[in-house]
Amino acid sequence: MTKQAKIIVTIGLMLGMALTALDTTIVGTAMPSIVGKLGGVTLYAWVISIYLLTSTVTVPIYGKLADLYGRKLLLLGGTAIFLAGSIACGLSQNMVELIIFRAIQGLGAGAVQPLVLTIIGDIFALEERARVQGLFSGVWGLSSIVGPAIGGVIVDRLSWSWVFYINIPFGLLSALLLIIALKENVTRSKHQLDYLGAATLTGSVVALLFAIQEGGSTWAWGSPQSIGLFAVAVLLLALFLRVEARANEPVLPLALFKNRFVTLASIGGVILGTVMFGVSSYLPLYVQGVRGGSATEAGLILMPLLVSWPIAAVLSGRLVMRMGYRFPAILGSLLSMVGALCVALFNMQTSYILAIFPIIAIGAGLGLISNVYILSVQNSVPWNVRGVATAATQFFRTMGGTIAIAVMGTVLNAQMGARFAAILARFPGGISHAAAQDSPANLLVRPETRSLFSPSLLVQLQDALMQSLFWVYLLTAIVAAGAVVVALYVPRGRAEEHAYREASVDEAPVSAPVVHVDMG
Repeated sequence: MTKQAKIIVTIGLMLGMALTALDTTIVGTAMPSIVGKLGGVTLYAWVISIYLLTSTVTVPIYGKLADLYGRKLLLLGGTAIFLAGSIACGLSQNMVELIIFRAIQGLGAGAVQPLVLTIIGDIFALEERARVQGLFSGVWGLSSIVGPAIGGVIVDRLSWSWVFYINIPFGLLSALLLIIALKENVTRSKHQLDYLGAATLTGSVVALLFAIQEGGSTWAWGSPQSIGLFAVAVLLLALFLRVEARANEPVLPLALFKNRFVTLASIGGVILGTVMFGVSSYLPLYVQGVRGGSATEAGLILMPLLVSWPIAAVLSGRLVMRMGYRFPAILGSLLSMVGALCVALFNMQTSYILAIFPIIAIGAGLGLISNVYILSVQNSVPWNVRGVATAATQFFRTMGGTIAIAVMGTVLNAQMGARFAAILARFPGGISHAAAQDSPANLLVRPETRSLFSPSLLVQLQDALMQSLFWVYLLTAIVAAGAVVVALYVPRGRAEEHAYREASVDEAPVSAPVVHVDMG
């Protein structure tokens, strides 16, 4: 491709990445207002969960189809589905309709991020890719910062529907630029699609995510519903593995995991997702519930992480080219672990100035790790499995984060329940009867309801919340330590030494159809 075409395609891909990144942060900010207009507060969580479900289960499927039929067609199709879902969401008249249309949005979103990263791997050589990946990490960081602000302005100045309509110009411009500049001539042959593999994988993931999302809230973890869903997930997973071992063109080739970089990136993706979601989800609770800060302050506490991540991702590319994958992987893992351990030591007196440093360390560590894993995977596999290999790393990251949120929520609820009950028993008159009907944690995070507690009771409840959060942060730090172990298995040597090279049929590491592509 010419330099001009690469620039146009890169801008189009960045707009596509911003499409899903902004949607996630803007919708989260606007949800209270949406519920206020449409009602159905009991369905609140499903607006988020259904999007997560459909976008997660389709990631590996899109990755495989992109390897068979080319990236451009699948990315444009995913963008079209996402935009159609966005328009339908804006036209929703009730929460049930919104949930259905959010599911459609998720079906399109499952294509965007993995295929954007895959196309980057196609059109840029390793040295260029190492730099460009940092730009795309910056898109996520910037979207996380400006997304909530944009969402607030839209809700205050316009209608909540524009939270979804704002996706349209981004999506259309992205598609237009890719149609103009991305030339992908795929020599296709007849394929036998792995429908059974796709169905069993989808069913297993849906059952697992549904059990995690609803377990401990809608029903107990030990209830027949939870046990049944987990059993279905395991059975379908076993069937999926059996199907993939026999399929001619498996949707997720098991031989792919014979590649050390793919295996390490998949395990590392689970850890990365756990640390990322654990920190971003539970640090704001510390600011508002323990420190008594505002929602704005809770958002600002994450800004150092969101700024340090893309900067470290750019640095990671340079380190990979000079020193190989191993050093930045170990450095990033150590930074994340040390930062997470420091967060676990936070208390009610920890100043915001001191809190910034471990948060920067976590962001920098995650930025280094994420870029290393993407570069190593894309550089070590052939074109005809690069799509599914890239999608696999994104899939495991999302799964790791989803499972982590559920497990950490269970740990936090168990800790808070015991501690709050003991404290309230000692202060029978410390809170009004009306306020006693709500959870103390819900009251602690809202400035207008903290005054319902007597001063002495408020301090004890905040201390109890801090002690409960300690176990969540400690769990995050333990998982982050696992990233160090994984990084130690990253091979030594320069990145070029581990690049994929054409092999004979007998030596081919992955069974996949041969697809010839001319990116010019």
